Amino acid sequence: MRIEVAGSTHVGMKRNHNEDNFLMLPDEHLFIVADGMGGHSSGEIASRIAVDELGEFYKMTSKDQDSTWPFKMDKQRNYDENRLATGIKLANARIFEKASSESKYKGMGTTIVSVHFASDVAYVGHVGDSRVYCFRAGALKQITEDHSLLNDYLKAKKLSPEEVENFPHKNVIVRALGMKENVQVDVSRVDPQPGDVFLLCSDGLSGMVTDPQMQEILGRTPELDKACSQLIDMANAAGGNDNVTCVLARYHPA
Repeated sequence: MRIEVAGSTHVGMKRNHNEDNFLMLPDEHLFIVADGMGGHSSGEIASRIAVDELGEFYKMTSKDQDSTWPFKMDKQRNYDENRLATGIKLANARIFEKASSESKYKGMGTTIVSVHFASDVAYVGHVGDSRVYCFRAGALKQITEDHSLLNDYLKAKKLSPEEVENFPHKNVIVRALGMKENVQVDVSRVDPQPGDVFLLCSDGLSGMVTDPQMQEILGRTPELDKACSQLIDMANAAGGNDNVTCVLARYHPA
């Protein structure tokens, strides 16, 4: 298979430093976005640890498939699902260790979204409210489910559009890397079709640009680097309240 990819990040219009990080590893068919949180730039460190640890775990396990994993395999998941979940759990452990050992990093954490293409399947792993979408045949579909307080309320009871708009805790996430010693990782699978574009983004994009707007940009902009720039520009034009990160990966089968 061949994966065509582009990625970019921007500090946004309101923040003075960027706590997002992303990583593109075409050789491993692995793509990651992480949105850090915590004062004194510790969010930036948490998100950097997340992408680096997951990336290094994939490099190690692709060279030595018999290497010992730091967590037991879940029998309900196949090898590729376990590999992605284990890499994210390892990243969580590293962030938690650092946050626990150095007071200046106390309370730091990060979201993570990742896509790994293995043969003819795309595996999506995530923790937090960063998102993965799939753009197929002109339509954009959200693959991940936000681990956020707002989404919990939406699932528990129907909120009116006005209540959603005025919800006071939109930025509160209920699951993140680094918050606890162990973390629950959601892993899903998508059977990609030729030309599918996977969009990975922090909430600096999805919180400022609507799904129909993202769909429209992807529909009229086939060049991934240009589409990335246009998505980030639109988030900033809408206010740029947060750091904005976007990775686009187009699937081409063998």
